[in-house]
Amino acid sequence: MTDRHHLLVHGGTFAAVGDRGDIIGVRGNSSPDGLFVRDARHLSRWQLTVDGAVPETLTPVADGDGARCVLVPRGGRQEPPACTLFREQAVGDASFVESLRVTSNRPVPTTVRLAITADADFTDQFELRSDHRTYTKAGAVRSRQVLDHGVEFTYRRGEWRSCTTVTAEPAPDAVEETGTGARRLVWTLELEPHGTAELILRVIARPHGEKRALRVPRDPAAVNEQLLAREGEFVEGVAFPTGWPELAAACARGLADLAALQVQATGPDGEELRVPAAGAPWFLTLLGRDALLTSLFTLPHHPRLAAATLPALAATQATETGVDAVAQPGKIVHEVRHGELAHFGQVPYGRYYGSVDATPLFLVLLGAYVEQTGDAALARRLERHARAAIGWMLDHGGLTSRGYLVYRADHGGLANQNWKDSPGAICSADGTRPNGPVTAAGAQGYAYDALRRTAWVARTVWEDTTYADLLEQAAGDLRDRFQRDFWMPEHSFPALALDGNGKQVDALASDAGHLLWSGLLDKEYGELVGRRLLEPDFFSGWGVRTLAAGQPAYHPLSYHRGSVWPHDNALIALGLARYGLHDEARTVAHGLVDAATATGHRLPEVLAGYGRDTHPEPVPYPHACVRESRSAAAPLALLTAVGGA
Repeated sequence: MTDRHHLLVHGGTFAAVGDRGDIIGVRGNSSPDGLFVRDARHLSRWQLTVDGAVPETLTPVADGDGARCVLVPRGGRQEPPACTLFREQAVGDASFVESLRVTSNRPVPTTVRLAITADADFTDQFELRSDHRTYTKAGAVRSRQVLDHGVEFTYRRGEWRSCTTVTAEPAPDAVEETGTGARRLVWTLELEPHGTAELILRVIARPHGEKRALRVPRDPAAVNEQLLAREGEFVEGVAFPTGWPELAAACARGLADLAALQVQATGPDGEELRVPAAGAPWFLTLLGRDALLTSLFTLPHHPRLAAATLPALAATQATETGVDAVAQPGKIVHEVRHGELAHFGQVPYGRYYGSVDATPLFLVLLGAYVEQTGDAALARRLERHARAAIGWMLDHGGLTSRGYLVYRADHGGLANQNWKDSPGAICSADGTRPNGPVTAAGAQGYAYDALRRTAWVARTVWEDTTYADLLEQAAGDLRDRFQRDFWMPEHSFPALALDGNGKQVDALASDAGHLLWSGLLDKEYGELVGRRLLEPDFFSGWGVRTLAAGQPAYHPLSYHRGSVWPHDNALIALGLARYGLHDEARTVAHGLVDAATATGHRLPEVLAGYGRDTHPEPVPYPHACVRESRSAAAPLALLTAVGGA
């Protein structure tokens, strides 16, 4: 990462530490450091000193599932360091554990004074974003209590309660005040000649509402064993391509990341589930669209994700209208948050429904899951939820009244509610933003596929032929309307969107590839679009840009107006294959796999749009999630699209 923070992820917990393993509690950065659980920072400071000074780094923390570094006391060439410190850290479920091994480099007894300065500010993640917003937290109280083996930090505000407990083995010789609210745990170690001493520090976070009996792993090795076991479960049964080792490595890396990105959720009957979180650091929570696409990508290889995602989203489906949350009956949730600000309604994201496409994607996944696995029982169990989702599409979504799925900017939340949800993402070629309700092209493709797949489920599982006929007719009508209203003959390409007056928003954008994935376009139109997406203004060499270069709106470092998104390209590759454009699908797949190979086989959330012809390595996007579920699953979608070619 550009600010040298290293991300450790385990379920709904993550830690971001610096090169020395320290946490200094930065704010307003692209990736704040700290230990985070359920949207709150449970460690805001974790700094090691040796004999009162910050040590020097011999080996910095490297990117990986654990954090290891080698440190020495500061000194000069004429005075070799008295000792060497081997530091290892790992994140468990609502926990953080560190082993600190100190080895003397001297042939005589040596005294070393170690200290860990710790603090927990319990800041909500939304307070740490670089959006210059501030939030009033009247009555909030922080306190600290010294324990026999460490210190406990607590936070309360009204009914809200949070706690972080730090313990050490052996216990610190003293716990000192610092004058800042932090506490300093101090040890005086007497080392034998070339002797070694080891400390184990354990941190357990108890966020508000946590009712489980939490246990801290005994050491980082125990955490790594847990992660390896979970990764093994994800990899088991997946047939990696033997003729394309780079794709195989990207698939393996993606599955390992997906194993770490599983968060807790609850099904309609209260059953406990584990579903893919969107990504770390900012989105380690359930996001409807992200979980659905991740589950669709992994479905042919790992259907258990879909089997958990569908009931989890059914359980959070809106049943009534809520203006602040953009909720309407039948709508599938966009985002679920558990933090303090969401709890007190200071941000609308506790359960937020600002997505035009999560609802049709829910239906697409349900139909695809039943077709792939033959598990008709889930379709029967979720029939009520699926029919409610169809009802939302036809009624509140706009299919009946406007002919399309439509969204309006939510001034308290998201201006754009399709996958390109940044404020200026939906625009004309010159950058002009549309006025009024927006009809995004990609969402119409999802709606078409949702209608068709649900019709199939209704006919084959629910045995309701009348309902199936109704949905098939609606799908056919939508397809006819779309090709009439969106197609731009002068570009042989569909518009990105329609504005509130039905005028075409004429930017040439990658969303057209989603229409191939959904099958919305006639074969002739689909082939034109597929080949156009591989022309140099679209295809950077690493993938298809979100916006074709050369348009005034294009910017290679814009979030959605010129960057390259792996999950976007995975959908495009699947769409190209669907329309028989196999050479083009392989070109996209090879570009993405080459990008993954250049970055340790891991695909980030998004890459900059600079071309491969001008720079021989993919340029990172500066604020990307390093671990993102859709990108982690993208290599599996490529495997589905092109096999091992």
